[in-house]
Amino acid sequence: MNNKIRVGIVGYGNLGKGVELALKQNNDFVLKGIFTRRDTSLIKTNSKIIHISEILNYKDEIDVMILCGGSANDLPEQCPILAACFNTIDAYDNHSKIPDYFNMVDDIAKESNKVSLISIGWDPGLFSINRLLAQAILPKGQDYTFWGEGVSQGHSEAIRKINGVKYAVQYTIPIKDAIEKARSGNNPHLKTREKHKRTCYVVPFDFDHTDAIEKEIKTMPDYFLDYDTTVHFITEEDFVKNHSKMPHGGFVISTDINENNHRQKMEFNLSLDNNPEFTASVLVAFARGVYRLALEGKKGAFSIFDIPLSYISPKSGKELRKELL
Repeated sequence: MNNKIRVGIVGYGNLGKGVELALKQNNDFVLKGIFTRRDTSLIKTNSKIIHISEILNYKDEIDVMILCGGSANDLPEQCPILAACFNTIDAYDNHSKIPDYFNMVDDIAKESNKVSLISIGWDPGLFSINRLLAQAILPKGQDYTFWGEGVSQGHSEAIRKINGVKYAVQYTIPIKDAIEKARSGNNPHLKTREKHKRTCYVVPFDFDHTDAIEKEIKTMPDYFLDYDTTVHFITEEDFVKNHSKMPHGGFVISTDINENNHRQKMEFNLSLDNNPEFTASVLVAFARGVYRLALEGKKGAFSIFDIPLSYISPKSGKELRKELL
């Protein structure tokens, strides 16, 4: 690419900070600004900080806007507005609502002649690609996705939105027996509750109101209702000391027994010291895909399935064929 890709970051939480960091490792990008709802005078960074109320003034200065808000509340509100003015990419991760979210964004992006790439990360994202590969290559087989042990950003954020919660973190923990059953190659049927459990650590504003908070967590659809969930209420001191890191990971296991009674297994795994920083790196790589689709005159919403792998690399096709093929 001869010209650098001009990007903006919307939101300066853990994911936004991760994108800022990832951009420094990719010299074909230039960060034009970080847009935030916070008081800009209180944010310490060498990057340009702009209040989000001014974002539409930058329509002609940004090639791709990287949306780093949460899936529960931020992205459903922000993406429709921004897709009307910018090419966008986000990490929307509410799996069950992705079809509706895609359709909403698709209508807006087509009307505005923009490209909006949704649900980019490692799941949804890289794991989605591996599930697709497995189902195409082993069409009679079965695939299993396990997350953790680690911190889920989306689930943690969903807890933090509950009234009365000061801080919260949620750990997704795969059940070992289920993993071994999946790896056996016998294609077991595993229910949602049999594959994972969820453990939450919550700092409440008032310890007298923990019953209501716990009930709201455990009955939250799409996040906790279908899982065995344990909620621990702790002090702020304990939270800072023991629950400030954000590790995560997981794996996709795909198995099959073919007509010759031969067992086949595909497995893809991730082990991450910092979940948002890795997700940010995925977003930055796929922002190249957004840019290239936009150059081709494409418009509308797209998913990770629609992006050629060569589009996410800074290398030319010639370089990729020589070095990686």
